[in-house]
Amino acid sequence: NINRIIQIQSSWVILRKPEKQNLRKRMSADEIPDELWRKILEIGVKSSTFSYKDLCCISISSRRLCRLSCDDSLWLLLLFHDFPSLIDSSSSSQSPTKFIYRTWFEREKERKVAAHRRALLRKESEISEWGRRIRELETQLSEEAERLQAASMEFSNLQRIRQATVALNVWQPEVVRGRQKQMVEQNAVPVAGRLRALEMEMKLCKQQIMGVNRALRGAKRRLDIARKELESMKYHPLRDYKLIRSGDQLSNAKGKKSKTSINFPSKNPARPSNKIKLLHSESE
Repeated sequence: NINRIIQIQSSWVILRKPEKQNLRKRMSADEIPDELWRKILEIGVKSSTFSYKDLCCISISSRRLCRLSCDDSLWLLLLFHDFPSLIDSSSSSQSPTKFIYRTWFEREKERKVAAHRRALLRKESEISEWGRRIRELETQLSEEAERLQAASMEFSNLQRIRQATVALNVWQPEVVRGRQKQMVEQNAVPVAGRLRALEMEMKLCKQQIMGVNRALRGAKRRLDIARKELESMKYHPLRDYKLIRSGDQLSNAKGKKSKTSINFPSKNPARPSNKIKLLHSESE
């Protein structure tokens, strides 16, 4: 048994030797030479894998990487990639390439902010225009409805007058006959022609109401689409030009902390009182 244990221990030592050698062969990040780090960063920038954000994040990891990531050749590649129209102006300038990139980045950012504000104003004006159009259509719809109602009332009155003229040729009691005769004498308009005109007017009003309703539905649909587009334009958390002040961030953080502290349950929660139990049973 002792010989067997010795053989197992010796075999385990033999198996563990290559792993120890591999551990010794591994190289730490501090042992990598500067030329290799420069090549890695240059390949990342040329292949568009690294952006200005990545270089800035790398620069805060260590002093050595900060020095290597601030190389003018890297920022020159980024400058030519992001701002290709600045090749002649950047070559004649004596300022560091990173400073030139930051200057043009701020200008581009301001330009995007201004363009975004103009787009918001255009969308808001479009929404106000659609609102005005909807109000006009609603006014027109109410006018057409009133016109249709007036025409239908006049049409029904003329129909009664025509029935009264026909009824005068038939024997009726004197009271009824007198009322019908008075109704016919008060009418100074030719009944048949006016009825045809009112029928045409009612048909025209119905067509106008159908057209206005169709236009009103389309205007409301476009207004809803414009409002949704405005909401999406105003709220987009991944945009670079949406800046939040540090004071707002602190106030939001304090508000979140207070909310979370309020929502924490206590370790020894108090038992509900009999009144609460009674109210709960009544609600059930």
